Amino acid sequence: MAALCKDLVLLISQFLDEEGFKETARMLERESGYYFSMKFFEDMIRSGNWDEAERYLSCFTKLDDNRYSTKIYFEIRKQKFLEVLDNNERSKALDILMKDLKAFAPDNEELLKEMTLLLTLNNIRDHESLSMYSDAESARKVMMVELKKVIEANPLLRDKLEFPNIANHRLRRLINQSLNWQHMHCAYPQPNPDIRTLFVDHICVPIPSDDHLFSAASDSNPLPSQTTSMLVSTSSASNSTSSSEAHSSISSEALSLGVPTNIAMIEVLEDNTTVNDSGIPQNRIVNLKRPSNEEISTCMQEISDASLPDQSSVNISDDLPKNVFRILNEGSSPTSMDFHPEKQTVLLVGTTVGDIGLWEVSSGESLLSRNFKVWDIAACSMMFKATLLKDPSVSVNRVAWSPEGGLFGVAYSKHLVQIYSYNEAKDAQQQLEIDAHVGGVNDLTFSAPEKQLLVITCGDDKIVKAWDATDGVKMYTFEGHDAPVYSLCPYSKGNVHFVFATSVNGNIKVWLYDNLGARVDYDAPGLGCTSMAYSGDRRLFSCGTSRSGESFLVEWDDSEGAIKRTYLGLQKSSSRVVQFDIMKNQVLAAGDEHVIKIWDMNKIELFTTIDAEGGLPANPCVRFNKEGTLLAVSANDNKIKILAKDGSLQSLHTTENCLDDDFRVFSDTLKKLVSEAISKDDCAQDADEAVAKNGNLKAVKSKITGKDTMSKSGRLIELNSPSQCQILRLPSHMKANKISRLIYNNAGNSILALTSNATHLYWKWPQNDFDLSDTAAAKVSPQLWQPRSYSGLMTNDLTGSNPEETVPCFALSRNDSYLMSSSGGRISLYNLLKFKTMLSIMQPPPAATCIAFHPQDNNILAIGRDNSTILIYNVRSAKVITILEGHSKRVSGLAFSNDLNLLVSSGADAQIFVWNVEGWYKQRSTFLQIPNGRIPFSLSTDTHIQFHQNQTEFLSVHETHLAIYETRKLECVKQWIPGDFAAPISHATFSCDGQMVYASFLDGLVSIFDASDFQLYCQINPTAYLFPTSSLGVYPIAIAAHPQERNQFAVGLTDGGVIVFEPPISAGKWSMLTADENGSASKLPAESEANY
Repeated sequence: MAALCKDLVLLISQFLDEEGFKETARMLERESGYYFSMKFFEDMIRSGNWDEAERYLSCFTKLDDNRYSTKIYFEIRKQKFLEVLDNNERSKALDILMKDLKAFAPDNEELLKEMTLLLTLNNIRDHESLSMYSDAESARKVMMVELKKVIEANPLLRDKLEFPNIANHRLRRLINQSLNWQHMHCAYPQPNPDIRTLFVDHICVPIPSDDHLFSAASDSNPLPSQTTSMLVSTSSASNSTSSSEAHSSISSEALSLGVPTNIAMIEVLEDNTTVNDSGIPQNRIVNLKRPSNEEISTCMQEISDASLPDQSSVNISDDLPKNVFRILNEGSSPTSMDFHPEKQTVLLVGTTVGDIGLWEVSSGESLLSRNFKVWDIAACSMMFKATLLKDPSVSVNRVAWSPEGGLFGVAYSKHLVQIYSYNEAKDAQQQLEIDAHVGGVNDLTFSAPEKQLLVITCGDDKIVKAWDATDGVKMYTFEGHDAPVYSLCPYSKGNVHFVFATSVNGNIKVWLYDNLGARVDYDAPGLGCTSMAYSGDRRLFSCGTSRSGESFLVEWDDSEGAIKRTYLGLQKSSSRVVQFDIMKNQVLAAGDEHVIKIWDMNKIELFTTIDAEGGLPANPCVRFNKEGTLLAVSANDNKIKILAKDGSLQSLHTTENCLDDDFRVFSDTLKKLVSEAISKDDCAQDADEAVAKNGNLKAVKSKITGKDTMSKSGRLIELNSPSQCQILRLPSHMKANKISRLIYNNAGNSILALTSNATHLYWKWPQNDFDLSDTAAAKVSPQLWQPRSYSGLMTNDLTGSNPEETVPCFALSRNDSYLMSSSGGRISLYNLLKFKTMLSIMQPPPAATCIAFHPQDNNILAIGRDNSTILIYNVRSAKVITILEGHSKRVSGLAFSNDLNLLVSSGADAQIFVWNVEGWYKQRSTFLQIPNGRIPFSLSTDTHIQFHQNQTEFLSVHETHLAIYETRKLECVKQWIPGDFAAPISHATFSCDGQMVYASFLDGLVSIFDASDFQLYCQINPTAYLFPTSSLGVYPIAIAAHPQERNQFAVGLTDGGVIVFEPPISAGKWSMLTADENGSASKLPAESEANY
């Protein structure tokens, strides 16, 4: 409770600041001592308000608490003394010396004597220590810099300097959510409640009829005009909704802390707002109406009935379907099941390979089986096409029937929702295909507010959407979750319709169908993936599993948003999310520990378990039919077991005249895509047509293919032997694994490599006889350097890492003194002068996959991680500044633009994001334009990025192409595609002046391009730099350009070697190479042969 009390105080402080009650906010800070406002303290110092500064400081620390506090008080009083003395107010200065500074005399007698002597000087600047004293304003500024350092080091203050990261207007939002909870559970809920006070709970007063209602407003007694005094902006804390009013969680139709609303006026505003917000035609708008008297009476009776305990004595054990009477073989592992709401023996199934099946379980007959295929690829988004081309595997996340059973929906792991119409037996027709979400569609359900059937979906893009089930028009968009949305639960009370949406971090929001923001926001136990469901008697249950594997099955008091009871018996270390279902109004069932666990709803103890004769997975999927007579459970080996209760087998409904299922095809997803949907080439062609139609390819101003690429001179220049250029293999006395990362230091006199076994190799060039400098050169061999005081190597932590999945990464500080590095374990900070590990941070998971130093502050890092997020971290304060989310796979590249104040990120999802550094928010994003017909060598191909010297363009490196983007518009201005039979690109980089691009390939080829048009200067074949005895599998995997010498670069090889390249002395530049008749470059003089 103490922690919650502190939170409440801080929320009140935020509220006071937002409302302009600044003095009251400072008073609360002083009295509570929870937060020290550095800004307010600095304002007092900079304005010379010494007494107020000390008064504020004294509430947090006293003069003699510690040496830091003493230092702060002394600096304030000393500056106060000097300013008075500089103004020739000697009597006042003497008073400060005797009263304020005398407190420091016991330990600083000599200093006090010196300050006393200042009273005798006509100008304090005559004193040697004050000769540089300029004026009061400058002195205060310098003093404040020092005070900040002391305050940050003071143990009594340093933990109180940062105000919690709280969304704007958080206290208002909590109040509004409370009011909405109260309103949703009013006995007589009105659409436009009259909220006059917070001192008592809100209760709607019943309104007999519309005539009586409107007669209350007349010329002589008009209703007040509509005002809303507490509109809450939620955009700072979460993604805003698409409507113009979406920034308010309270609107004309929701609750507000204002004067009574004019209902006639609201009806007009509702119409206008809905049209403007969603763009839905007027004839499609559905408004929630005030419930009629009959509805209110019915609702009240149902609530009263539900509140009464069930007095009947029910033998739960006799009613349980626990005997296996049918085993279905689905052909692939089931992921989701749902019984038909009317035909109790018809079961719909979705599987891991995207198949759907329909079974008549009473006879065990397969009614139909459909493999996954895209119905209309041309209508799908480019993002989906790129995703499908990159990874064609698709699974079913959810199958569900509509309330009447006339439709069923399928939610897939990539973007799509497909809706089928269903009549009898095998008659299922394609109804709708919707490209619904970016990423996976995690749940799908049906709802019918005001008798309009909607399909509700949620997905990895953190959004919930509602679609018209007849034509696929998007009716509502619910945004506000800060994590992918995992599950949905629609429900209604009277004519108030709403939907629960739960994200993967356990955050539960409740939405009404109005595009006006979430009405309720609270957390599920365990803060993990959770599903919710209402029983037939209006009781709300949820079941979920935390990230640590602990599972929770609970009943909620939905009027209070609190947990009513927690059921016992679920394991604490589940490897998957536990699924559950409800049998009528009696039983809860969950698949856990290879059995089906059963609870009596009214008792928290586990009632019994059903093993279904064995063969169940650890967390099977379970589903009851509507009457509770059948229970379907997923089993091992792609099977589904159908359980029935005693004595009911003979009464099961059987389907007549079922046609033979002759068209079932057992093939993998890739074959389905080739044979049924579209061939890869057709898919690419359709993608081209769709892109051209949408105009997206206009961004590519220059597209070059590598099929017949010649050099700038018109002839392909090839370097085939070591004699044709300057080559140096860096010395190493140890056997190294492949070079995963490679970089020059900023001074250009060292090369640093990170190997796949987590060790660092550091080469330094000595001063040489050629130019008396220590810069790196192919003419001079460097030393594999170590400090004299240290005999080992810098080795990264590998705890908890998987060598096969690890993505090594490192970043060098601007002053070349510090290195941040990771190889799948903790991130280590090294002092390069001593090879000393300064600190280790962030135990995985998630593991770091790329790191970048902020160009203006070495203490700030951007860390890309394998869970698709980017962490912005302050090393000095050891605090997370923010977490950027947007990628769907691991982040593989990060680059700052100092001039534009932007961060660019790339990922294995083939996406590029541009983030604003000042506010750490997303500005733009785009997908890579992967060439048609190009299938990446790996399903999770990393994309690397590097800024051009001009800081406005960056190079994107993907194994299928190279591209240069203009950063502000995120526009692809140049693209180079290898020839049809070329090997994939392994890495590439700009030269230091941005005039060339050095690129390496998996077949060992190294190419040098003109960056302005991607025309070749030359290409270096493996025979020019590899030992004759080298394995065929050796190739460059990392490439780095010298920071000052534009014609020098280095590559790191898969055999652990590092090669430095420079053009021949005779040419001096790569661009000046000439070719003989067969295209080979001219040879070097004998004395310039390569150095191995």
